Amino acid sequence: MATSLKSWILAARPHTLSASVVPVLVGSALAWQQGAFHGGVFAATLIASLLVQVGANFTDEFADHGATAGAHKYLAPHKVIARGLLTEGAVKRGALVVFGLASLLGAWLVWRTGWPLLIVCLISLAVAIAYSAGPFPLGDYALGEALVFVIMGPVMVAGTDYVQVLRLDPVALWLSLPVGALVTNILVANNLRDEEEDRRNGRRTLGTVFGARALRVGYHALLLLAYCVPLVAYLRGWGTAALLLPWLTLPLAIRISFWVRTGRDRDTLHRTLRTSSALHLLFGLLLATGILI
Repeated sequence: MATSLKSWILAARPHTLSASVVPVLVGSALAWQQGAFHGGVFAATLIASLLVQVGANFTDEFADHGATAGAHKYLAPHKVIARGLLTEGAVKRGALVVFGLASLLGAWLVWRTGWPLLIVCLISLAVAIAYSAGPFPLGDYALGEALVFVIMGPVMVAGTDYVQVLRLDPVALWLSLPVGALVTNILVANNLRDEEEDRRNGRRTLGTVFGARALRVGYHALLLLAYCVPLVAYLRGWGTAALLLPWLTLPLAIRISFWVRTGRDRDTLHRTLRTSSALHLLFGLLLATGILI
């Protein structure tokens, strides 16, 4: 029983889940700042977001295994099917369960908020599934970064704010940009690490289409965007100097920038990936705190 639970936790990829938590925290902080925070809506949005992320990870697990079962790929710890920890059928059923639970929570939010949210929920769910699975996996057509930026940034942050405030706030869209930029950098770091492997296996990512140099340039452009947004928001009077709290993470960003520029071996690039995830979490927590203050 304990071994099975550990396998499911590995398949859920806990190190990726901050990507679904941070947008909800930032959006809810904006709702709180506007005096419209709703605890029940916050909890439902957070749990649904986590479930969709877990479902996307399960989908990626069985889709990637089916596509590359005979390929010589690096066997990451979360590759539970290839390691014989879970069957492909079990992971598929797990994905259906978590997507089903997320849909129930989404239905309640739509009932409370209105039909426009239904469109957002359906698009988000479709992207989570079609990113890795289906006849035309979106992640294999160099669309991953753009989709992650839009869905995990503006859609989730502004959407979380909307379901509580019940109106679309332009400030929420603006402050969603660093969230989207830094979560996209997690994928950029992943594709940079796997660029040679993806090229051998015929995957079309931004790395295999434009090369590792383009990924490195893109990573730094997104970093610049992330740190400029709170500064501009403060200068325009959209909040106090507390909006600059995310700048406390700048030393970490500089360290990661060095690894992105100079790293060529898999260990360094994997460290870049894990630390990019940590930067996204820390930046998001400080941004939410700054909004609350």
